[in-house]
Amino acid sequence: MLLIPASELVINSDGSVFHLHLRSEDIADTIILVGDPARVNMIAAYFDKVEVEKANREFVTKTGYIGKNRLSVLSTGIGCDNIDIVLTELDALANVDFTSRTLKQQHRSLRILRIGTSGALHKDIPLGAIIMSDISAGIDGLLNFYANSDDIRLKAMEKAFVEHMNWDKRLAEPYFVPAAKTLADMFDKDVIHGITVSAPGFYGPQGRSVRLGLSDPDLLSKAESFRYNNMRINNFEMESSAIAGLSLLLGHQAATICTVIANRYLKEMNTDYKLYVKKMLEKAIEKLIQ
Repeated sequence: MLLIPASELVINSDGSVFHLHLRSEDIADTIILVGDPARVNMIAAYFDKVEVEKANREFVTKTGYIGKNRLSVLSTGIGCDNIDIVLTELDALANVDFTSRTLKQQHRSLRILRIGTSGALHKDIPLGAIIMSDISAGIDGLLNFYANSDDIRLKAMEKAFVEHMNWDKRLAEPYFVPAAKTLADMFDKDVIHGITVSAPGFYGPQGRSVRLGLSDPDLLSKAESFRYNNMRINNFEMESSAIAGLSLLLGHQAATICTVIANRYLKEMNTDYKLYVKKMLEKAIEKLIQ
């Protein structure tokens, strides 16, 4: 069997994986991802019992029970680069024998739901609305580094997007990937469904200009007007494409829901959005344990 070298999968002296500081038994089959480490406690407050508490850098994890349902909640920090770490190490915990450094014979599939915040692109999407990323469009380039990504990508939609946006060849090639239908369907009419763009930054890559000008000042208006098979781009955020794409390649179920804290079309923003997040996470927990 293929031996994974110590330089490729780094295992700490206590047997935990390098960045997350977790062991295989520390994670549940259902995992909630959040960006903000403080949001871990917000979700764990709903647990009847907490059995695992681990933290390293921005990666904070709690695993526990709500009734008979075992859940993990883990903070990822911001960006698709962090998701590359989190998804790879979660999969290693699930599917690599750390003693022999070989793949386990039986594949363990995780159910992963990201709960986040985002900015909406249309005037009819109010602050506080919840958006399901049925399709995630990555303009960060991450999935282009992995083999066989063409097998899971929605190439016709990518082509239409590149043509509509008049995509600059200096930028990373966009990739479009679907969420797990089992998770997307679970929320059904409780959320706004559509396409989400995952950007490699908060400012310029999402069309924000503070002191620096933009290479494409029309980025937002072009994204807002994109349509494909009656679907539109609802929001911008920074993680959903990596979560959906890596999960598909690795054989896990994943999806992202985000509450809207800004409307880019109307230029509205609510910085006091904790009630929005609370409402969303309560809905998510209800769906995940039903």
